Amino acid sequence: MNHLTRAAVLGLVLATAAPMAAEAQSRYDRRDDRREFRQDRRDDRRDYRQDRREDRREFRQDRRDDRRDFRHDQRWDRDNRDWWRGRSDFRDYRGARNGYWYAPSYGYYRVEPRYHGYRWQRGHYLPSTYRSYYVRDPYAYGLRPAPRGYRYVHAGNDIVLIAIATGLIASVLSGVY
Repeated sequence: MNHLTRAAVLGLVLATAAPMAAEAQSRYDRRDDRREFRQDRRDDRRDYRQDRREDRREFRQDRRDDRRDFRHDQRWDRDNRDWWRGRSDFRDYRGARNGYWYAPSYGYYRVEPRYHGYRWQRGHYLPSTYRSYYVRDPYAYGLRPAPRGYRYVHAGNDIVLIAIATGLIASVLSGVY
């Protein structure tokens, strides 16, 4: 091969190799760019999830505080005889009626004459006809949740804690309203 041909071939090889090398380099750059873009998106999603998690925590804490404040506002106050006024479960209450008891959220119900004005005591039994008037919100009266197998029941102007199976009175909260 003569000298001129050899130079032409060498020039042709260099002319095609330089763009191929540049193309290979740009391919690696694009791959790095895609990798960085994916990493950025991953970081953004992680930050978004973290922000949402913090928002949910704050929301739950706010709701918890609101419930606590509401319960405190709606709670039975031993010093205030009119604490029950304005509560939705007492909307039908019109005061004491002869021969009837009142249970919030249930209304008035007839009582046998021997139990009218009766003072319930621990260790006695609540008759089965009066065991179905459960206290729906013990927190309103400043009570803890009833233990397993026990329920709070409205019995006249009192709230009694009874064993569900037998009706045995475990404790009495007198003069609620």
